[in-house]
Amino acid sequence: MSAVPEDVVIVGASAAGLATAEALRNKGYGGALTLVGKENRLPYDRPPLSKQILSGAWEPERVQLRDAATVDRLGARLMLGRTAVSLDTAARRITLDGDETIGYDALVVATGVGPRRLPGDDLAGVHVVYSLDDALALRTELLADPKVVVVGAGFLGSEVTAVARGMGLRVTLVDPMPVPMRRQFGERIGTLVGRMHEEHGAELRLGQGVARFTQTDGRVTGVELADGGVVPADVVVVAVGSTPGTAWLAGSGLETANGVQCDPQCQAAPGVWAAGDVASWHNPHFDRRMRVEHRLNATEQGLAVAENILGGQKPFAPVPYFWSDQYDVKMQAFGIFPEGAETTVLHGSTDERKFVVGYADGGRTVGVLGWNSHRELRKLRRLVVDAARLPDEIPVAAGRQS
Repeated sequence: MSAVPEDVVIVGASAAGLATAEALRNKGYGGALTLVGKENRLPYDRPPLSKQILSGAWEPERVQLRDAATVDRLGARLMLGRTAVSLDTAARRITLDGDETIGYDALVVATGVGPRRLPGDDLAGVHVVYSLDDALALRTELLADPKVVVVGAGFLGSEVTAVARGMGLRVTLVDPMPVPMRRQFGERIGTLVGRMHEEHGAELRLGQGVARFTQTDGRVTGVELADGGVVPADVVVVAVGSTPGTAWLAGSGLETANGVQCDPQCQAAPGVWAAGDVASWHNPHFDRRMRVEHRLNATEQGLAVAENILGGQKPFAPVPYFWSDQYDVKMQAFGIFPEGAETTVLHGSTDERKFVVGYADGGRTVGVLGWNSHRELRKLRRLVVDAARLPDEIPVAAGRQS
């Protein structure tokens, strides 16, 4: 293969896939470009699905990342509504549904993630929120004033709970962890998230796994918990995590344990790169392998992949940025938040619900989380960029800690 490929195929008409395609063209790539997407839609933004789309604040058209004319100017062959089913890295060919094959000089895997499933979640009234169609279908059911159970208290489950309570619905949030968002931000912040949901009228059933869904005539009627109790439900939202979209890569020779395994340049094999939620790579800044399911990372990684396809050798070493909107709270975060990290309040007060918390791992700051504190968080991001030691926590008398 020449230094600059003549035929680039991107599998995944996602934010990452679109960012890669646009960056290639912006950097002067004039060769053939193909964008394959399993949904019969132009690329669209996913974070608003569990917030603005579900609440009805936005019309569906607003999540589209680019209009048709802008996409057309990329000069790419669009293969929407098509699914990649296998990859032959030796022959550099991809097989699509219908046994059609397409060749490539350079391949970008940007197939994202799919929702993790639970047994029985094919019942009527049980929903996931992965696609635009998922969010619209759930919104239709929420408009009928149902009793709602949300299974999973991470980002997605917490956001759906906030939207449903904002609609005045009866909502129960279920999770086996003792507090919401514990996996994301630890016990300290999770406790505050739990209080926030309770203050807004959600019922929490925490420390409880799900045994099964109860049903009548194929429609869900409740969620049976591990202790045998049943929470009645007309609608259940399953938000128990995701799985990387790598099933089609079986037999390809690529390593796909928890995503497509890449080097620091996001390259998985000769002629193959990965970007977005599906990519697992070694981030030199944190000196660890990671897979990041956040919107901004998809764009940044797409840009990095495009540069490296065209001959660059720059490691991808971002400080991830992400956010969550729940009720009147905006949580924003830079970095990573490993289990067991030391936490320190760097600004404000958890009592007043306006603060920034730093997270340290191995003696260096690896993450900062802001709760309704955008300006201060931007300043304190430097601690993560510089891998600095955490400053001392502000005194209780001055900071009024909870």
